[in-house]
Amino acid sequence: MTNADVSEQELTLPDGLRPWITRIAELSVSSLPMEPFVHLPDADTKLVVRVEGNGRRSVLVVGPRVRATYHAAKLLVSCVELRLAPGTTRPLLGVPALDLVGRAVPLGDLPGRAARQLAVEIRDLESEAAVARLAEVLPERLATAADSSRTGLVRAGVDAMSIRTGHLPGPVPDVARELAVSERQLRNLFAEGVGLSPKHYARINRVRAVVAHATELSWAELAAVTGYYDQSHMTSDFRALMGVPPRSYFTGRLPEAMPCRAPQGNSQ
Repeated sequence: MTNADVSEQELTLPDGLRPWITRIAELSVSSLPMEPFVHLPDADTKLVVRVEGNGRRSVLVVGPRVRATYHAAKLLVSCVELRLAPGTTRPLLGVPALDLVGRAVPLGDLPGRAARQLAVEIRDLESEAAVARLAEVLPERLATAADSSRTGLVRAGVDAMSIRTGHLPGPVPDVARELAVSERQLRNLFAEGVGLSPKHYARINRVRAVVAHATELSWAELAAVTGYYDQSHMTSDFRALMGVPPRSYFTGRLPEAMPCRAPQGNSQ
């Protein structure tokens, strides 16, 4: 989401969290913006420490977002957002990533003692203290709970289905063969460790690449470097995940914004 009233600052990622957390950022809304927030499709699960303008605190788990959402801000908030690495969700939170797709729920409302304990430990801490606490407790807990071979396969699959310099995702059968697993096993690994199918993960990755590089290339060039068959294929996929075609999105003709609502839970 981009707006002059929204600031985002990337925080230092402690070494002990690097195998499990890919990024930590602090976001804040200083005044209610006129333009909507745009939440892009997102394959990551996030742990969010949220503070509203009235001081109310909560710790949320935000699951993968399969399509873009557009929101009108109604609250002044700040939050620290920790992006979980693929394969971290189940060992840390006790549930597969698939169970969290499209959801934002209080951490303490998840089943299992580990999630409730973690919520209590960090809910009332300031951002830096919360990150420090996580760096203190997570490495040992995750080293015990995680299946390293399964986590390694999930991350290798994610890497194979991601766009990066000089690399475009291959067909799912080819990726499965590279990892020496069946297509069914690969889908199961993605469902548990990411929450999405390999194909949908790749679609989100492509659309985010289009958004990131739209000002640098022509539409036809952008379609080619992001792995689409042609510009028409890119436009169709973009519309399916973003709600509008690329030209509409980049000229500000967006879907109707929905009000932001704080998730409600029983334990936060």
